Amino acid sequence: MTALWTSAELRAATNGVLAAECVVKGVSIDSRSIAPGDVFIALRDQRDGHDFVADALARGAMAAMVDHAPQGAVDTAKLLMVGDTLAGLTALGAAGRARAMARVVGVTGSVGKTTTKEMLRVALGAFGATHASAASHNNQWGVPLTLARLPRDAAFAVIEMGMNNRGEIAPLSCLAQPQIGIITSIGTAHIGLLGSQAAIAAEKGDIIAGIAPGGTAILPADSSFAAELVARARDAGLTVLTHGEAAGVDARLLSYQASPGGGMAEIALAGQHIALRLTTPGRHVALNACAVLAAVQALGLSPEKGAEALASFTAGAGRGALRRIRVAGGEALLIDDSYNASVASVRAGLAVLAAQPAKRRIFAFGDMLELGAEGPAQHAVLAPDAAQNSDLVFCCGPLSKNLFDALPAHQRGGHFPDSAALAPALRAALQPGDAVLVKGSLGSRMSLVIAALLAGDQVS
Repeated sequence: MTALWTSAELRAATNGVLAAECVVKGVSIDSRSIAPGDVFIALRDQRDGHDFVADALARGAMAAMVDHAPQGAVDTAKLLMVGDTLAGLTALGAAGRARAMARVVGVTGSVGKTTTKEMLRVALGAFGATHASAASHNNQWGVPLTLARLPRDAAFAVIEMGMNNRGEIAPLSCLAQPQIGIITSIGTAHIGLLGSQAAIAAEKGDIIAGIAPGGTAILPADSSFAAELVARARDAGLTVLTHGEAAGVDARLLSYQASPGGGMAEIALAGQHIALRLTTPGRHVALNACAVLAAVQALGLSPEKGAEALASFTAGAGRGALRRIRVAGGEALLIDDSYNASVASVRAGLAVLAAQPAKRRIFAFGDMLELGAEGPAQHAVLAPDAAQNSDLVFCCGPLSKNLFDALPAHQRGGHFPDSAALAPALRAALQPGDAVLVKGSLGSRMSLVIAALLAGDQVS
């Protein structure tokens, strides 16, 4: 395996002090996942990574980036001493980007970032070695970590960028310097922190600040903020491609036919009609594919070949994965969309639920968070969608009560204070032939519900 970093490169990138000579094969911020040959970065979050330096070295780390000597007995020669570990990681990420041969695609948006990133990983993988963010590593440490892990010889890199507050996207984009920048959508996620959808659009639009000169911005035509985003990108001297369903869109979804385990789509792009077979269900997945294939085209590659590759894409855990689970007397279908939630993504998930052949369609919903004063209304507005696309609804959390109370009485399965209380009740209610969608913000801990449903053994 080609060295990711040498000790000399670590010193040069971070302006740090490291006595040992070593060859590093990977970068980790979690001592539990250390592989022999990694460099461990001691970041501070809920815990101080310095407390785990000794464990990381014992697990085979070749070096540990620290900003002070950790307690306990450690080999000080293996300590890469820097002024601040987050700044050191950022510097290492910048060095990784500067030396990279890869063409870089940056992805942001209110909904669909991670799915689009994973679809790009699959589509671009058909053309060459592709590196992409792990999980949802999209913040002030996730982006530099992804860049620090970028192999020297990768052909493509896909960098996901997220935010919670104003002013976070621009520095991430400037660090990543993508040739292609994608905004998937403009929604209401984090509106409680940013104050308005216009502010969200402005923040997502800040990806434009980092797109390399002569690069391409791929923008959501169906957003009410499309005109502002297009003008901003053109003012920056970028090529603009749009994606969506409206007439005149560059990468346009012409049709979508749902099936229980996927769907067929037709996409118009660059004067061609591209047939796309998806093994992950949902119209929203087909819309994400429009942005993905626009990026493939912008890179001078074949959208048809990219579409063929996307036939193998499958949604990950928490992001729409389909699983057969055991219930009393038989099996049920679980749609695991538990990682996060917004109005748009809940509607998309409910559409997937409605497309499933099932005895009953059940919706398990946890609070959508970070909505501020709009929280109650944002939940209540989903009641018609839940009523139309499900037979029975279970909710947890104070905000979801606004949806639950607006439902017809016969569709109210139960409301619970939290996911821990909801989980056993939902599991007990499931019958053979049911399909159940589990959805909620990460902070609502709907993963507890998923764990309870899988406790009886997953079938497939």
